[in-house]
Amino acid sequence: MNGNPLTGEQLRAVVQGPGDVEWRYEMRRECQEILPGLFLGPFVASKSLETLQALQITHIVCIRDAKEAFSVRPRFEAQFAYMTLDVEDNEEQNLIRLFPRAKEFIDTAIRFGGRVLVHCNGGISLSPSFVVMFVMQHYQLSWEDALHLVQNRRYCISPNGGFLTQIKEYEAIYKANLAVASYPSATRTAPRRKREDEDDDDGHTREDDRKRALVDPEPERDPNAMET
Repeated sequence: MNGNPLTGEQLRAVVQGPGDVEWRYEMRRECQEILPGLFLGPFVASKSLETLQALQITHIVCIRDAKEAFSVRPRFEAQFAYMTLDVEDNEEQNLIRLFPRAKEFIDTAIRFGGRVLVHCNGGISLSPSFVVMFVMQHYQLSWEDALHLVQNRRYCISPNGGFLTQIKEYEAIYKANLAVASYPSATRTAPRRKREDEDDDDGHTREDDRKRALVDPEPERDPNAMET
């Protein structure tokens, strides 16, 4: 799911987000809607079946450090479709390699009318990094605008330094992919060439003709000339 590039006025409006929301500290424990049908929050928000049903959530991306697997895990697998990503919440973790799987899951869910919650443990660094990359590509934004868009809806996010570096790198990656998709390689069919030694209608080869053309024909012999 890739949206069209925004005009200047549209860009300002979508990045700024709703201006009538007053952020409160306790909202850290809730999830917020970042794009239509895409929510971001902490693990605690994914533990409330009542909340998930009230938000009409259909799909959940559970992103966790492997050490947290005993607690940060799918809890309502009969009610929701889950994707679980085991990662390390440190600056060396490669998120760009994992992102395409998450993007495909989210794209498919929203395309068919679903509503997706993306969460990690605290909803501060790890899961927001995935969501920033998603909205960056969806709206074809710069990494700064994508980060501000998400922050203006969930004020407490703060990707760690390594994740922020990868968010910056992903801008160049998705733009390169768009450029390649916009200019597909044309199918080039080389014209068939006859073999140089292909016989002509007289049974002579073109190769032989060319060689003969490079040699002066032998002059006509005068029968009365003296031989030396």
